[in-house]
Amino acid sequence: MAKIGYARVSTADQSLNLQIDTLKAAGCERIFEEKASGKKSDRVELTRCLEYLRPGDTLVIWKLDRLGRTTRQLIELSHGLQERGIGLQIITLGVDTSTPAGKLFFAIMAGLAEMEAETIRERTIAGLQAARARGRKGGRPPMDKNKIDMALTLYDSEKYTIKEITERTGVSKVKIYQTLTNRNKTTQSLQVT
Repeated sequence: MAKIGYARVSTADQSLNLQIDTLKAAGCERIFEEKASGKKSDRVELTRCLEYLRPGDTLVIWKLDRLGRTTRQLIELSHGLQERGIGLQIITLGVDTSTPAGKLFFAIMAGLAEMEAETIRERTIAGLQAARARGRKGGRPPMDKNKIDMALTLYDSEKYTIKEITERTGVSKVKIYQTLTNRNKTTQSLQVT
């Protein structure tokens, strides 16, 4: 009967340190670490962690949403653990699903986690709509035309590699190729007419 930890953050620039320290303090023998969105169902390290667990073990997580963002994901995972005789401990909630009260609390919290994710999504959509109503658009600001022109001039000179052009101008490789493709299409359409 071992405690096995699972730590996850959504993006590569976030740190796992807090979760790992907490899981170690909780007595986890092994900790699986992952940087992937909770919405993804194909999380490699979570899969490895679940395969590693044996009956009698306890999966320990720092926070409920580390396992998933939807009630369905969380309930399916909890049910699968229960069927295999594996407990679930959620440190920030003080929940242990090996007890009846822990099972009830887990079901309630899973619903709240889904509601929180939906609320964030709704706020994001509302914020984007409000910004558009004021004439603002989401996404990256448009690239400086002078930089793009400079990148094309360097490309046309055939003296520089794409890497050198991106370093000198700050224009991404993708943007250079997009601009070249658009330029070629424009040239072709002018030749046809």
